[in-house]
Amino acid sequence: MTNQANRPAGAPRIKGWCPGAWRPMASGDGLLVRVRPPLGRLTRHQMLALCEAAETFGSGLIELTNRANLQLRGVSDASWPGLMAFLVEHGLVAADPQEERRLPLLLAPDWQPGDATHEVARRLEARLDALPALPAKMGVAIDAGAVPLLGEVSADFRIERSLEGGLERGLEGGLPAQSSGALLVRADGREKGTPVDSPAAAVELLICLLHWFVDSGGIDAGRMRRHPAPLPPWAPATQRPAAAGCVPALGQHAWGRVLGLPFGRAPAATLRAAVIADSVGGVRVTPWRRLLVEGFPVGAPSPPGLLESECDPRLAMQVCPGAPYCEQASVATLGLAQELAERLNGQVAGSVHLSGCAKGCACQTPTDLCLTGRAGRFDLIVGGRADGTPVATGLDESDVIEHLEKNRDALRL
Repeated sequence: MTNQANRPAGAPRIKGWCPGAWRPMASGDGLLVRVRPPLGRLTRHQMLALCEAAETFGSGLIELTNRANLQLRGVSDASWPGLMAFLVEHGLVAADPQEERRLPLLLAPDWQPGDATHEVARRLEARLDALPALPAKMGVAIDAGAVPLLGEVSADFRIERSLEGGLERGLEGGLPAQSSGALLVRADGREKGTPVDSPAAAVELLICLLHWFVDSGGIDAGRMRRHPAPLPPWAPATQRPAAAGCVPALGQHAWGRVLGLPFGRAPAATLRAAVIADSVGGVRVTPWRRLLVEGFPVGAPSPPGLLESECDPRLAMQVCPGAPYCEQASVATLGLAQELAERLNGQVAGSVHLSGCAKGCACQTPTDLCLTGRAGRFDLIVGGRADGTPVATGLDESDVIEHLEKNRDALRL
């Protein structure tokens, strides 16, 4: 873990935990209050209640995180108690604050009642009291559908399908058939996982591995990917996961419509419009800045302000809120991101990340182009992370645009 006392002058402060609802995080625009939708889904009434909460107790903005959580911004210390009472009343937050400290579960959004993903999640939720105390940022991805969808999403252990056995081909209602590969429990950072024969066995093995993680010194590493200990002999990693599938495309879907959020955020009024129709049954959250609105009226226009085209660069760009929303950001990011999106519309060939500071919260992996805020200006990094070595420093927004226009081909933009 990072020693904050020894961090370089001007370096961002790493808090080591994620905000919740009962434990909000102070930010530049007030408290950040994060809601975890149970099993990655909210009913229509819950989504409408969340929109009301954002407008009544916060700034009116709702963000969709890269762990498929929804968060409200601009909540004040004075309004927070009323917000919590409202969230509890509408089933958006558990009444017991300790529930929020339990291990986060991220479900692939294509789960259906009774399938393997749902069964694993149901069984694991019933056994959460059997887990050891774990680092605050750890999580589990449950991805046991037809093909893995969450392989690139942050998680420490994964329950997915193995490559062996392949898929039973065919579509039913626009959805792929269930994989015939074995269930697999895989530690993040390992190429192979341990096959099991049932959801119950997957949960049992996962619990044992979480205890092993703690007992073998994983607390010091903080995350499974950084933990150097070899896996225990009773969990032989022998099979590879199935090939990754495509994330749900924007537009019409067998269950409704998939809508994108520009830079992962939208006003509550815009999201309310997406679920206002009586035909809407619920909303499934994803870690890809898109929502699956179940029962969205066929043929109805999407609400203005939400994305419908996979080519829209605002869907692909990784952008943190920046200043003034984040107290650690030294630059505003959203205005520059919008300008870049307009200039690059239909021409994006590489990945782009804008970060208000070197922490790089929006994206932890290298991108073709990264702009990092430092001391009120931007550093430009090619093929790296927000904390990488820049090829140009001290840029203001106009400098950034000029540099990119001159070097578009070299930067693959």
